[in-house]
Amino acid sequence: MPFINDDISINTFLGAGSMITGDLNIAGFTRIDGDVDGNIETNGKIIIGEKARIRGNVSAKSAIIGGIIEGNITAPERVQVFETAAVIGDITTQRLELADNVIFHGHCIALSARASYDQAVKQWNDTTTIRASSFLQQTGADG
Repeated sequence: MPFINDDISINTFLGAGSMITGDLNIAGFTRIDGDVDGNIETNGKIIIGEKARIRGNVSAKSAIIGGIIEGNITAPERVQVFETAAVIGDITTQRLELADNVIFHGHCIALSARASYDQAVKQWNDTTTIRASSFLQQTGADG
């Protein structure tokens, strides 16, 4: 049986100057240096490079953020946000590292104990769903 480790080599790469509109569901380690207008989901690690601009939610095992994300980040293992980054959205992780001068506007759940993390994420998801439903009812936008 061959040795397989998705954390060593990048499986998917979107280069600078590239743009994708639509949701991405990617297997393995991913690096994004271009623009994505849609949600990104991977079962591995993700790197969002300095020149990347994401308008959508990012879900991965762990995330390294150097670019701009307008959306929520869910990465249970770890989220690292470099000083070149801007995150306008919520972050849920067990381990969070924010560099100096990071722009972050949103809510954060960062609990190291897995059971506490899972419970907090469930409560947060329930709360945001209720708020969104209430907003839609108030504005009449639900139909």
